[in-house]
Amino acid sequence: MSSDPDQPPDNAILIARAFAGFGPAYFKWVQSRFAKGGVSFARMRLLGALHKMGPQIMSGLSDELGVTARNVTALVDGLEAEGLVRRIPHTTDRRATVVELTPEGADFGCQMAAGGHLEAIAELFRDLTPTEQRQLLKIVTKLQGLLSQRGFGGGCQSTEAEEE
Repeated sequence: MSSDPDQPPDNAILIARAFAGFGPAYFKWVQSRFAKGGVSFARMRLLGALHKMGPQIMSGLSDELGVTARNVTALVDGLEAEGLVRRIPHTTDRRATVVELTPEGADFGCQMAAGGHLEAIAELFRDLTPTEQRQLLKIVTKLQGLLSQRGFGGGCQSTEAEEE
């Protein structure tokens, strides 16, 4: 950003600053909504990653979730004890263990997404006007596409905003 007072502010820098403040607060909001439902956000992220990408080696999950291998092991241990995931041997690498959803894990994920968790998170966006909701959806969808083009895809992408 230029220090010249006659120059208009760089909107891209202002947006980056706004996201830097919004991101952590939004993440805490989402975590609080999941905690109210009795399931940790970290567990839901792992289940979601397996749902999106299919069976994964532990290090792949660590990379996808941005957590340590030890954290993934602890999450998988808990989910395995509940019958939501299972470990299977890698078909070609004896050193690697693959984690996959069990049928119960897949059902649980669908129930969570269809249940109150997503509804509780959506509560924040209901304070926006319908026009603001459509604008935000369109912008977020475009940003997801731009990140995907840069090799940072992932998560569920909405196509509804593109149809408008």
